[in-house]
Amino acid sequence: MNETLFSQIQKLFERTYAQVGINLEDCLIDRQRCRQLSILAGKSARELSELARTFLRAADDRLYVGIYYSRWLIEQLERHDPRAGLSDHNIRSLIAFVEEINHALHAALQFKNGARAIDSEDFARNLELQAQVDTYLVLLLFVAFFRKTQRVSRSDRRWLRFHLFRRQCPDAFIDRNLRARYLETNQLASSYTRYLDSINAVRRVEELRLFRSLDYNSKKERVLALPAAKSRPLLRF
Repeated sequence: MNETLFSQIQKLFERTYAQVGINLEDCLIDRQRCRQLSILAGKSARELSELARTFLRAADDRLYVGIYYSRWLIEQLERHDPRAGLSDHNIRSLIAFVEEINHALHAALQFKNGARAIDSEDFARNLELQAQVDTYLVLLLFVAFFRKTQRVSRSDRRWLRFHLFRRQCPDAFIDRNLRARYLETNQLASSYTRYLDSINAVRRVEELRLFRSLDYNSKKERVLALPAAKSRPLLRF
């Protein structure tokens, strides 16, 4: 039986970090359940993307996860399967697809490691920063797979960075907290991935595993200590 794109991406993350212990595909929910959970999530959730969302709830010392993908997003990935090549037709859909798997996986890993403040802003920013970093590396793997040399060119990286970082519009959020969250994590992820691009594959995996183990403030401090980040201070609003 052929593996799904979802299971392939989950396994990639688990090889890099740790086994989560469940098949995250079992956490997929339909549109009706997404609407119910969005109402429970509060007013600010209305501004989040309707294409894909991850919902988290802790109860009785257990973590409950719901992952939603819109029918439109799935149709785009089926019509333009990224396993046959990345293009302007599927990159945005793939980014959304990968990020939600990543949110669920790292939330589960943090919960297993004792994290319980899943409603805190630091927890949300931690997941968002990690997802942008990991998604960039997944995109690099997809691009490299279709290159005869297995190498990613500078133009490839510019194209990926444009879609993952520059096309985001944090300023479009009305909610001040969401605007600050996505602005900061976008800038941190952009800086950190430039650093990852500068080190070899072995060091990169070691660095990623260390980075994942840090809480949000420690991640932020680590990124801001990088020479490139010092030359490009975070924007304020």
